Amino acid sequence: MYSVLYTLYSFCTLLGHTIIRMNRRFSYMIKARIFIFTIISCIGLVVSSCINDDITTSSNDVLTFSTDTLSFDTVFTDLGTPTARLLVYNKAKKGINISSIGFKNPETDFQLNVDGMSGERFHDVEIRGGDSIYIFVECFIPPTEGNEPYLVEDQLVFVTNGVQQEVQVEAYGQNVTRLRDLTLTEDTRLTTERPYVVFDSLVVAEGVTLSIDPGVKLLFHDKAKLIVNGRLDAVGEPGKMIDMRGDRLDNVLPDVGYDILAGQWTGIRFASGSFENRMEYVDMRSTSEGIRIDSCGNLDRQKLLLRNSWLHNSQSTVLDSRYAKVDAYGVCFSEAAEAVVRLTGGLHEFTQCTIANNYLFAAVSEPLLSLYHCLPTGTDDGTNPNPFMRATFENSIVYGLGTDINEGDLTGSEVFLRNVLLKSEGSDDDNFIDCIWGEDPLFYTVRSDYYFNYRLKPDSPAIGAGNPAYVNQLSLYDMDGLNRLADGNPALGAYVFVPEENPEALRRHRLARWRKQ
Repeated sequence: MYSVLYTLYSFCTLLGHTIIRMNRRFSYMIKARIFIFTIISCIGLVVSSCINDDITTSSNDVLTFSTDTLSFDTVFTDLGTPTARLLVYNKAKKGINISSIGFKNPETDFQLNVDGMSGERFHDVEIRGGDSIYIFVECFIPPTEGNEPYLVEDQLVFVTNGVQQEVQVEAYGQNVTRLRDLTLTEDTRLTTERPYVVFDSLVVAEGVTLSIDPGVKLLFHDKAKLIVNGRLDAVGEPGKMIDMRGDRLDNVLPDVGYDILAGQWTGIRFASGSFENRMEYVDMRSTSEGIRIDSCGNLDRQKLLLRNSWLHNSQSTVLDSRYAKVDAYGVCFSEAAEAVVRLTGGLHEFTQCTIANNYLFAAVSEPLLSLYHCLPTGTDDGTNPNPFMRATFENSIVYGLGTDINEGDLTGSEVFLRNVLLKSEGSDDDNFIDCIWGEDPLFYTVRSDYYFNYRLKPDSPAIGAGNPAYVNQLSLYDMDGLNRLADGNPALGAYVFVPEENPEALRRHRLARWRKQ
């Protein structure tokens, strides 16, 4: 066949040159070239057609797959999943005909799409030699009575030239409690029996307390939020942190969870009339607004107590509080496109905290620690009735992308930073006391690898740099349950330092993932 085609090609080329010689005018040369290229294109189509029609029937020519097991991890019952993708390769030189594609179980919980067409079973699907096709699979699991995750599996079967090949498809079904546009009008407790998925909003009415037990998973659908007009009492334990995150459980990259993307849900808002809120041992992440605290004008009552928690990954701020009493002990605040912590006025005590920024998805637009209404400024017109900020930051770290603090001169204010490691070069004064200036705390975080771990490496200047006098009962233990004063002076920041020779040293604390039970 190829010899015939080559002869045809040679003839057409010779004919074109003859035409050119017969008439040397430029217009005829152009026409001749067009004629030649047209003939060559036709030859290409003929060759391509011949290849497509050449189908192997050998049982030795089988398919190759991008994976032998297609996994969905955890799937919420009664709710569809994102699509999983399988690539099917034909590595033979000739085309191959797949006589049948379908799931082994006719009552399967998986749905199939082959090269853009949906259906239950497909026949006579051809793949050209050296080519491939996409197969897309979705999963829909009906609810059951159980509380624990359970395995759902099937086999996707391919029959080619009499040879049967299978790809395992599996998911872990999880029954959940759905909370849709719900306002709590009486005291409510969330327990660990099942995860909770919040759609739209979960509102705690005035005078009502929402209690959350250790180990509860509270997941939020796109744009969902928690609004607290009453009181929130979310108290976990070491090893049983309360999980607040978006409800996307799949991966955005191989081995990288989807919740690494900020903006999965809105966040938590504490209304002006809400007081005595507690968040302890909470892992809250991947929001668009983080925690927002409305101005209350009453600094005699605790607005929010934060303790031994990791609050991170927000499209705006992780914590934004206005004219309220908010205290934090042993808290790691990290990753935000704006300020990580923004405080306007108010009364604050931040002890053994890490305020860090390695945000991935936008340029950081504000200092990590942004403090406002600390001192009179030239723009004050005397109409703001709120008192200026009173705050202490002790045994802490402020370090990351962008500048560390917006107020370089706090002279005359009631804001004090004591034993704080700062990214800025500077020197102590009446408001900056025993600080470490211009030093890298040496976190284990590797931003380019999407790995965020704010524990300290062995050479960190923050080790032993804390003042034990600032450690009280609320900050004595870190979120891993380790005693800050066990080895003398405490390390700065949210985590107790563990020597490298200890096998627990790294305790790699990736963004929390759903774990199969």
